[in-house]
Amino acid sequence: MDHKTEVREFLATRRARITPDRAGLPAYGGNRRVPGLRREEVAMLAGMSVDYYTRLERGNLAGVSESVLESLARALQLDEAEHAHLFDLARTANTGTKPRARRNAAPTVRPAVQRILDSMQGVPAFIRNGRLDVLAANTLGEALYSELYANPARPVNHARFAFLDPRATRFWADWDRAARDTVAILRSEAGRHPYDRALTDLVGELSTRSDAFRTLWASHDVKFHRTGAKTFNHPVVGPILLDFEAFELPADDGLTILAYSAEPGTAASDSLALLASWAATRHEIVDPASDRS
Repeated sequence: MDHKTEVREFLATRRARITPDRAGLPAYGGNRRVPGLRREEVAMLAGMSVDYYTRLERGNLAGVSESVLESLARALQLDEAEHAHLFDLARTANTGTKPRARRNAAPTVRPAVQRILDSMQGVPAFIRNGRLDVLAANTLGEALYSELYANPARPVNHARFAFLDPRATRFWADWDRAARDTVAILRSEAGRHPYDRALTDLVGELSTRSDAFRTLWASHDVKFHRTGAKTFNHPVVGPILLDFEAFELPADDGLTILAYSAEPGTAASDSLALLASWAATRHEIVDPASDRS
């Protein structure tokens, strides 16, 4: 990924989405060629010269102060994830020489963390990294995401499933939202770790094989995936609405636990109990006790 291109397209797409009315500016000046702000309008809102802002939007963030970045973030009305992404891009611009890109093996999950995961009874849970590789899951987590595990490739990857597996559009009731969120999470990760070889390879693969991914990637949207709700069309228990929470693991940089729950007394709670029963039976069939001599 070319860093200057990343900066240029991120700033340009953020500028394009803000209308003069949204920015509190009069919409004078005759016919506008674009619905968003002009460069001179962003410069005015950020308190900088047009030439200086033009330099930034051309991809040059080297030496830009934190106060300038904050002013730019306010002018472009960046949300929390976009604000962090801008600062990630600036940090990369100020690191000097490009670090050597290397292919990192997927990190392993520590036994203590796996035990915690397995102890979460009645709660589907799994651990993923920033590239959306699923590195570990408890029994109910594997049951919930059984469609992902149908592919023998390991580790299973949410992005590959979302864009390359035809089952994904049935599995997520709102596939469009899931697809947008997936790309936005990867884009945020690319800002934090722009020279991650495995991430670059993943983005290249998906861009080559999926028109939908390529279109969404070009939007430069970013997102923090911390809490929310998802509806799954599970092949065994049918539609099930679950809330989720994300918990970062401070001792394992880049790893996050995703845990799902259903509100007690709801149809989703009943479906989750049915899923747990199916998961237990499935586990016994797949992994029977070895009593053969």
